[in-house]
Amino acid sequence: DGLLASGVEPGTPVGVTGDGTGETQYTTTSSVDSFVAAALGFTGRVVLTVGAEVAQRDKLSWWENRPLYGWKVLVPRTKEQAGAMSARLRAYGAIPCEVPTIAVEPPRTPAQMERAVKGLVDGRYAWVVFTSVNAVRAVWEKFAEHGLDARHFGGVKIACIGEATADAVRAFGIQPELIPAGDQSSEGLLAEFSPHDEILDPVGRVLLPRADIATETLAAGLIERGWEVDDVTAYRTVRAAPPPADIRDAIKSGGFDAVLFTSSSTVRNLVGIAGKPHARTVVAVIGPKTAETATEFGLRVDVQPQHASVPDLVEALASYAVELREKLAAMPAKQRRGSKVQGPTALRFR
Repeated sequence: DGLLASGVEPGTPVGVTGDGTGETQYTTTSSVDSFVAAALGFTGRVVLTVGAEVAQRDKLSWWENRPLYGWKVLVPRTKEQAGAMSARLRAYGAIPCEVPTIAVEPPRTPAQMERAVKGLVDGRYAWVVFTSVNAVRAVWEKFAEHGLDARHFGGVKIACIGEATADAVRAFGIQPELIPAGDQSSEGLLAEFSPHDEILDPVGRVLLPRADIATETLAAGLIERGWEVDDVTAYRTVRAAPPPADIRDAIKSGGFDAVLFTSSSTVRNLVGIAGKPHARTVVAVIGPKTAETATEFGLRVDVQPQHASVPDLVEALASYAVELREKLAAMPAKQRRGSKVQGPTALRFR
């Protein structure tokens, strides 16, 4: 009434933004003579924009136009590892919910790791193959216990599966010699790992520190290539405690728009402690092994990046969201309302 009494035209555009700068910020457009009805139900900080500039909102509204804006994404990772993934998801506009499904613990008997560390210092190994960030952390923690550092890796070559694992090695001042350029998996590493040559490789033993539940694929492949392998349990992965009841209900009822699986164990443990994600939840997996496990548990795999890394996984989910939005936007209004295309929160055309 005040605007109209001041001479503002009734048809002047108005933008109404609720929860300004928050994770659920949402803007609707109206006009001076009808924006009160358009603003009903808005909560939090409400901002009104009045004038012809409201027409520029579609061009300038980068906050609400991010690919994963408004998506509630389940991140089933350990507390130590969830942070980086959650930060990337937030940059794309998502609302991550971290639910640890596994906990990392030392091996029940430390004798294997003690012998492995002594072997590294004594020059027993030609290669150390790291399959995960947890394996890198386990070895360096054991080094710290004995007052050792990166200098004691002198003469030992390092191979890593995946860029995240390689970054963990680089953090200790060591540059890995081998990272698969293509498929970042056990098979991808084996495809590029040279067979043992008695002349070129006077030391023919490989140290493979890994989880207690890891598969035998890598060790068997190295042995086939003529290497002796010390397959050592560097850490154990145990199932975490179930999440709160409201989180479990949201998982099973479709309260999450997407879930990101970074390993087969996260699939198994999430289903074990909280149940299967709802059919309308977008399932994104980091690689082929994780995809196989998800399929075994009856999940539909929607997203899988070409390279097995957390940044690529989040990027692939964002690209998938854009594709869904474009498909829905291209549909006639009637068909859109009846469409069976999976439509998470960001695609609910309010």
